This record gives sequence, structure tokens and C-alpha cells, in this order.
Amino acid sequence: MGRRRQNHFDDPPRFHRKGKVWYHVSGTLPRIWTKLSIDRAEALRLWAQREGVREDDSTRLFSVVAKRYVREIFPMKAPPTRKDNDKELANRLKVFAHTPIDAIVPMHFREYMDIRGQVAKVRANREKALFSHIFNKAREWGYTAAPNPCQGVKGFRETGRSRYITDQEFDQVKAHAHFTAVDAMDLALLTGQRPADVLKLKRNDIRDGALWVVQNKTGARLGIEITGELATTIARINERPRKAISVFLIQDENGQRLTYFALRSRFDKARTLAKVDFQFRDIRAKAATDTGDLAHSQKLLAHKNRHMTEHYVKARMGERVKPLR
Repeated sequence: MGRRRQNHFDDPPRFHRKGKVWYHVSGTLPRIWTKLSIDRAEALRLWAQREGVREDDSTRLFSVVAKRYVREIFPMKAPPTRKDNDKELANRLKVFAHTPIDAIVPMHFREYMDIRGQVAKVRANREKALFSHIFNKAREWGYTAAPNPCQGVKGFRETGRSRYITDQEFDQVKAHAHFTAVDAMDLALLTGQRPADVLKLKRNDIRDGALWVVQNKTGARLGIEITGELATTIARINERPRKAISVFLIQDENGQRLTYFALRSRFDKARTLAKVDFQFRDIRAKAATDTGDLAHSQKLLAHKNRHMTEHYVKARMGERVKPLR
């Protein structure tokens, strides 16, 4: 008989983690450890293939549907989304794990939202969205024919950020920041891209006079012309002495790719010293606002519609109007 798990109690049998890697472990002696993946969702999918797992259609608990969702749908999502979904799903399972999928009705969901919303309204909305997607998949997979219990259940109102960064504030933070944070801030402002997209920029993304970006969140592709301040910034980054050759534009002192957590730590430290309270993600909105041209901003941020770009700009600066006389 195998030893009792010391952690990861919800993991299926013969599925274990060693270091950062997940393994399938044979059920017979001698134990054979087969490497699956460092990504848990992908590892679960490979584990299911090796085990020949098929859900019993007579078992229609939410936990059963959720496990299949993790195995089959999670691998298709971006890593940051999977990380958030992991936390959201854990909260759903605490309440509905052993509930038949057909037994979950809008009344139950409304009660959950009201309780969860007392401490985290935005997170409650995200958990609702995830549950709705899982339930729709359950309908597709034949676990239920019931209507989605999220229909008609109103989420909590969310207010978008309205912080505009002035040039003075931006320069104040840069004056106290580590050079890698300065590089990231300048690239984020000049390209209008999200932090994750800025950190993954590589030297070979520069070609044909443009910096080519594939956004993590939307998959949108765009080439940003390397002219003006952007050309100066990229030249400054490339001319800086490096300890190791790396493909990434923004590197730490050891020549390695700067991680998101390192950027956040260095940015937060500079922000504290500068006594300024904006967030790194607000830089993208500043880029949209400072162009002074909505059409330009829409293209730079790769928004699908003008309404989103207008929201970015008007929420920060307000709408400029003429006086009565």
C-alpha cells in the first residue's frame, strides 16, 4: 500500500510533483516515474491519457465536470489565466464539489455571489464567469441538459481604473528605479503594451524597421515602427554591457530574462521612494491618452473596437468640451 499524501490531496492517484515537474508514477513495483510537464494542466491531460481515464456518465457531480474541464480546457488557456482560474475553481469546489450538476440552480448561485461579494466583488464576478463556462461545457459533454444557472444572476458592478499618470510622476518613478524597471517603463509607454508582452520582447522581434508583438491576452499581432524615442530606447538597451547573450530585450544583471515578479518588486520600490501611487498597468492607459488621436491609440493598443479605446482615454482625462460662451 502506498504512503498517504502529505500535500496536493485533490490530485488523482499516481500523479505526483517533484521539484517543478509533474510525473506519472506506475502503480506496480518497481515504480517508474514518467515525466509529464511543468504545467499542471498539461500534466493532468497527459496523466489522463496514460491512465485511460473516462468519466462515468452516471457520475454527474460538479467535481467530476470540473476535473475534466481542468484536463481538457485549461491547457488551451494562457498561463496567467490558468493561474487565476485555479484559485477561482478552488473556491467553487469548496461549495459545489459534491453537488450534482443538475441540482445547481440560480437561487444557489445568487446566495454564493452574495456571500462571496461581501469580501471580494470583482473576484466573485470572475468565479461566476468561470462557473458559467464550465456549465456550458457540461452541457456540450452531455452531463446535463439544464439551463445555465448563471443566466439571470446579476454580477457586481465594477468600476474601471481612472488613474492618469502625469509626465512628472512618470519621471519621478524612473528617477528612483533600477535600470531594468526604467527599460520596461519606457517600452511600455512607447509601445502601449501590457507588462507581460513588454517582458517577452526579443531581439529577433525587431525586423523590417518594426518591433513585432503578439499579445498574450488577445493573440493580436502588430508591428510598431521603430522611430523617434522608441528607436532611442531600444538603442540604449542594446548598447548596455551584458554578462550573457540572451534573446530578450530586457535582462537582469545576470543577462537573464527579467521576471514579472522582479519587475514588480523593483517598480514598487521606486514608486514608494518617489511617493507616487500609480500602477504599472496604468502606463498602457497613459500611452492611449497621450497620443491625442483615438484612431492611433486603437491601433497601438490593438483594440478591436473604438469604444474600448474611448473608455481608456475618457476615464483618465474626461471629455474636453467648449464653454457655453
